[in-house]
Amino acid sequence: MMFKYIDKIPLLPLTIAAVFMSLAPFAPEPHLIEKLRMLVNGELTKGIDIFDLFWHSFLIVLLAIRLIRYKKTTVD
Repeated sequence: MMFKYIDKIPLLPLTIAAVFMSLAPFAPEPHLIEKLRMLVNGELTKGIDIFDLFWHSFLIVLLAIRLIRYKKTTVD
């Protein structure tokens, strides 16, 4: 049921938004890279940092789900 809404999201705008959010802010270092580094090092403990990781990776996860669903519907 939820996937019918995901299937309606246009791929190009979603891809552009996902790339932009994963690279923002562009300087000095993207938040996603910083937060992933903190996660690997065991330093991701503050609520704001966990939220930031979610915020900057949400569209990447959504794009991955959309592409997997797109691949399954084109193969069938």
